[in-house]
Amino acid sequence: MIQSFVITGFLGVGKTTMLINTVKKYFSDKKVAIVVNEFGDIGVDGNILSNVYSEVLEISEGCICCQLAEEFESGVIEIMNKYNPEIIFVETSGASEPFPIFLSLQNLGIAVEGVICVVDSKNLDSYKDNSTAKYQIGGSNIIVLNKTDLVTDSELETVRKEVIGIKEEYNIKNNLTGKMIFDRYVIDTAQQGLLNKEVFDGVYKVDEIIGFAKDYQHLDHTTRNSITQKVAYLKDNIQFNDIEAVLNALPKSIYRVKGVVRTNDVANPLVINYSFGDVSFEELESYTEPSIMIFIGEAIDNDLNELIKKFDFLQIPLFKVKK
Repeated sequence: MIQSFVITGFLGVGKTTMLINTVKKYFSDKKVAIVVNEFGDIGVDGNILSNVYSEVLEISEGCICCQLAEEFESGVIEIMNKYNPEIIFVETSGASEPFPIFLSLQNLGIAVEGVICVVDSKNLDSYKDNSTAKYQIGGSNIIVLNKTDLVTDSELETVRKEVIGIKEEYNIKNNLTGKMIFDRYVIDTAQQGLLNKEVFDGVYKVDEIIGFAKDYQHLDHTTRNSITQKVAYLKDNIQFNDIEAVLNALPKSIYRVKGVVRTNDVANPLVINYSFGDVSFEELESYTEPSIMIFIGEAIDNDLNELIKKFDFLQIPLFKVKK
């Protein structure tokens, strides 16, 4: 399963700088493709990115979330077929909303790890009343307060409160059910577009998850940034609704869940990808390892213990210490 991040935010907030600095720092070992939607005739940002990365799709003279939706999907399919990337980053135009892009990627079978909205902490006042900017914040589940080195602590706190207010008002909902699309979100900070590593923790390929099912020792640790990941077995004879019940019961301090599970009412094993309130499933044939769920977040020991009390089909494996 190819993974992806959508990068959104208003004009001039630092999206391209974030891509250059952050992706280069954290994903040098991955095969990355970057899709740039540049609003206008000259793709300046795309030219910058093409000097850093080898696979860049630049779509000009329009907005990929509306007029060029079909061209966007066909372009991504071409990248998938031609380059077989592990991760795709989509940088949207500053004048577009991210949610249609999110849907397009999911329709293509691409796991969306997060919709990241970059906010200019110094200049939010100059564009916060723009409706597109509000829907960019509302349609994201990772909000990054950028350029924090240019504001004081009190100014940053004011920006944080304003962003929370916008998010709560413009958080996107399912039109039929009225339920929030992203039932939780996180707010992070950045200087010069360099994000914290925990935003990207839990980015695993399917074969890596299968490998974890064979060797759980790699999953029981605490990282430098206090984000912890822990694995749980699942007993046999469970239903798909059981998996949904676990995901609906997650505390806010669990950001991500990955896994491969077998249920009695679905023919093939399912790959789970839960990221900051959004979940997708993909069927996987010929999986013979135990059903496994990887939980990633803060205070994971306490959180997972509480889940195990609620759901007796979850089990924590016993770990052997390597000498």
